[in-house]
Amino acid sequence: MIRRRGRILLHAGLAVTALVSLFPFYWSLVMATNTTADIYRFPPKFTFGSQLDDNIHHVLTNIAFFQSMGNSAIVAVSATVLVLFFDSLAAFTFAKFRFPGRNALFVILLATMLLPAQLATIPQFQTMVALGWVGSLKALIIPGAANAFGIFWMRQYFQRSIHDELVEAATLDGCGFMGTYWHVALPSARPALAFLGIFTFVASWNDYLWPLIVLTNPDHLTLQVALSQLNRSHGVDYSMVMTGALLAMIPLIIVFALFARQFIKGATEGAVRG
Repeated sequence: MIRRRGRILLHAGLAVTALVSLFPFYWSLVMATNTTADIYRFPPKFTFGSQLDDNIHHVLTNIAFFQSMGNSAIVAVSATVLVLFFDSLAAFTFAKFRFPGRNALFVILLATMLLPAQLATIPQFQTMVALGWVGSLKALIIPGAANAFGIFWMRQYFQRSIHDELVEAATLDGCGFMGTYWHVALPSARPALAFLGIFTFVASWNDYLWPLIVLTNPDHLTLQVALSQLNRSHGVDYSMVMTGALLAMIPLIIVFALFARQFIKGATEGAVRG
């Protein structure tokens, strides 16, 4: 009886937590389907309105929404592919091969995770100026082609999931470094790659500060920067802003729905293995 009550309380607590977590998304949808006047009304309106079509029309009229979404898709997909390749390649090297200075280099790599990303903004911008990439999408893709977190994450996974004997057997069978990486390491790391891929895609899709600084060409604006143009100096149309934010979330929801199983598997295995 006591265990049953405890189970009921546990499920009730989880249900309440889930409702609290979902409320911001529900409220965003309510704001997107109403007018700004309805949002300011007191007591607040918690029901859906009929202004969603008009708000979508206003968003598409005020900014080049689909062009900006295409730019974001190019940047996010390219950065994700590059991160998955370079991070997993470096992580496999750190995990399964010994070379002089390996531990010291890895410690330095981890130390970079302690520094705020904003510290690199000015040097990074100066580098983009020197390369002539200011205003182009290359300035967003190339600097994000690898990161310390991805290398650390994949290294921890490779250390636990691939035994040294398997690497030695592949070497005896004639596989070189790239052959072992491609045929042994990558197939065993699909959950970890899915987790890192979704994490990188979401971070790249939602990035705002660096694109705002480096993108000077209006035709190359990413979606987050374009959506910021909906904020007018004389006032903010919150219904239109929230509609744009919801439209921007659709690709993220689709990506997560497609890879959710591998994402959760990778996260839970990483927690157990780490």
